[in-house]
Amino acid sequence: MELLVPLIVAAVVVAFLVISTVRVVPQARRYNIERFGRYRTTLQPGLNFIVPLADRVNTRLDVREQVFSSRPQPVITEDNLVVNIDTVLYYQITDPRAAAYEVADYLQAIDQLTITTLRNVIGSMDLERTLTSREEINTQLRNVLDDATGKWGIRVNRVEIKAIDPPATIKEAMEKQMRAERDKRAAILHAEGDRQAKILTAEGTQQQKILEAQGDQQAAILRADGEAKAVERVFQAVHQNNADPKVLAYKYLETLPHLAEGDNNTFWVIPGELTQAVRTVTDAFGDYSKMGTPKVAREDGQGSDGAGEDSGTRELTSSDQLSTDAATAADEVARLAEAAVKDAKADAAAAEGKPTPKLDDETLES
Repeated sequence: MELLVPLIVAAVVVAFLVISTVRVVPQARRYNIERFGRYRTTLQPGLNFIVPLADRVNTRLDVREQVFSSRPQPVITEDNLVVNIDTVLYYQITDPRAAAYEVADYLQAIDQLTITTLRNVIGSMDLERTLTSREEINTQLRNVLDDATGKWGIRVNRVEIKAIDPPATIKEAMEKQMRAERDKRAAILHAEGDRQAKILTAEGTQQQKILEAQGDQQAAILRADGEAKAVERVFQAVHQNNADPKVLAYKYLETLPHLAEGDNNTFWVIPGELTQAVRTVTDAFGDYSKMGTPKVAREDGQGSDGAGEDSGTRELTSSDQLSTDAATAADEVARLAEAAVKDAKADAAAAEGKPTPKLDDETLES
């Protein structure tokens, strides 16, 4: 029984020593080991053995890439404006021993270094450049931080500016400026659109007028060609048929009533050749009566060249009858001409909105 107690104590001591000797390091972790207070080694991930009571774990470090977000810091720009800048830092521990023994608190050191470097960089820029040069600011910060933290066993991978907040008055002024700039661009675009629309409309109108003028020109040419061919055919027909002045005078009288046709004919002038045309037609019928005097045969069987009293009486009677017919035809032509004149004047008066004048016999005779 007396021997059992020491054995139990010895077993407990051995178990404690074994447990104190074994160290299991997780992946992406590093343990700094000190022996009697002095740095000895850095344990890597896996199973490791140390000397109990002599070695101890000083720091446990995570070598994965870390993200550190600093608080918004007031920074003065070159044009004496205070802006609040918030940064985000991406870093990674590359040397666990230096990170544990070269700097007391590497996070605080990185934060303070970031603030001082940011103030130096922003102090050489105005507000406009600060708002538009984030990439340049990020590059300068990264270069300065990477050089300073290299001896601390830390590598700065990226530095990003998360926010730049100017004062409220500056924000309001910037909004007004942006609004005015947008209004200016909108007015310019609207004016440019109106200009293009007017140019296109003018070009379309010009093209339309050109096409209409070309169409009118072609129509006028075709009408002129048609009228020329019609006049040519009439001229050829008149000359080929050898029309005398009597036929032309009759056609003149036949065409005369058409002079007053049309809705816009409010004034009509009677040509002075009307009387001459009537006289020409009358002479034509008179000449015709003289041209063809028929010879009537005698009842007693003698020829037409006989000198009997009955034959002469019949010839005179036939001549008088032809003269009467010619006079009647001439009167009819004159009546038709007077009726045409009267109709033309009536149409002209109706077009002007005046009462139709009454033509008495004396007026017609004059």
